[in-house]
Amino acid sequence: MAALPQARAHRAVYGEEMPGTGEIRWGIMGTAGIARKQFLPAMREAGGIAAVVAGRDLARAQDYAASQGIGRAVQGYQALLDDPGVDAIYLPLPNSLHAEWTIKALRAGQPVLCEKPLCGTLAETRQVLAVAQQTGTLLWEAFVFPFQAQMGQLRSMLADGAIGELREIQANFHFLLTDPDDIRLRRDLAGGALNDVGCYPVRLAGELITAPHESAWAVSIEGGDGVDVETQGSLGFPGGKRLLLSCGFRRADDTFARLLGSRGQINITAPYHPRAEDTFQVCTAGKPPRSYPAAGSEQPFTAAIRHIQAVLRGAEEPRSLALDTSLRTAQGLDDLRQSAAAQQPPAGPAPAAAAPAGTAQASTGPAPVT
Repeated sequence: MAALPQARAHRAVYGEEMPGTGEIRWGIMGTAGIARKQFLPAMREAGGIAAVVAGRDLARAQDYAASQGIGRAVQGYQALLDDPGVDAIYLPLPNSLHAEWTIKALRAGQPVLCEKPLCGTLAETRQVLAVAQQTGTLLWEAFVFPFQAQMGQLRSMLADGAIGELREIQANFHFLLTDPDDIRLRRDLAGGALNDVGCYPVRLAGELITAPHESAWAVSIEGGDGVDVETQGSLGFPGGKRLLLSCGFRRADDTFARLLGSRGQINITAPYHPRAEDTFQVCTAGKPPRSYPAAGSEQPFTAAIRHIQAVLRGAEEPRSLALDTSLRTAQGLDDLRQSAAAQQPPAGPAPAAAAPAGTAQASTGPAPVT
């Protein structure tokens, strides 16, 4: 499809042709569970409109629209991009489809909020960001925690020297994945623990340590269809600063993070999607620990969506765009992945089958890598 006229491509950026109420009409690309659980409740809380959902199977998309209060359904993702009643796209497709459909949306002039990771590979991330640069169409990667009040408080405390100089970030993201058919266990869909949840600690480090990383080390346990189901590793930064991360699908929910400084530490029960019951605690020598609420009552995605909608109405300048943040995250993930691959033992020869007595035994090649 040819690129749409420039006025169409940038209408949302300047608040032109918005509905009379000024509400942003969202199109949801696919019927993913995260849209139902996270995006749609927050989008409504932020004052947006769930206008259209697209699916490969029209009947399924229609059922999804009816159950989730979405205005209507269309068949096929291209139909969503061609729809004149959509102002922005939320893209929660499998990781392997992010690059293709984000590029098509950007070239169609549709602002995009793409689920993390922006792409399954570093090369695809570079391609997508090049198109975002060329088209000027707005693109965000759906890390929502940088927009939340908790991150604002943490940045302020670190800037004020609450724990001295930040030296180390320790961050986990684990949950128990029990469905053997889950798409996160499929290599062809760019699954794996690093892509799915390890990206959060990497992005957290990118928010709190300004310089790019200089070194990477990781080790993984493989499972599913040849993906990492658990990874631990580190990224080294200038001045001896480091990120220590642990992520995976094999243990109970755990998103705890710790910021360690020269004079104390901050312990965070939920750095990425805090709820009302979550806290962060500041501990320094000679003082009792001080606890602070992590979040109010609103949904974790709400602050990010509210900002995007304000940008599309022309009321705010964009921040945390993918062009400014996503390449660094993708580079960290790629370096960790390469290090983990280097730690895997080489595949040896397959065990020889027992040959019948009195017969020659055929030679065997290397065992297939699984």
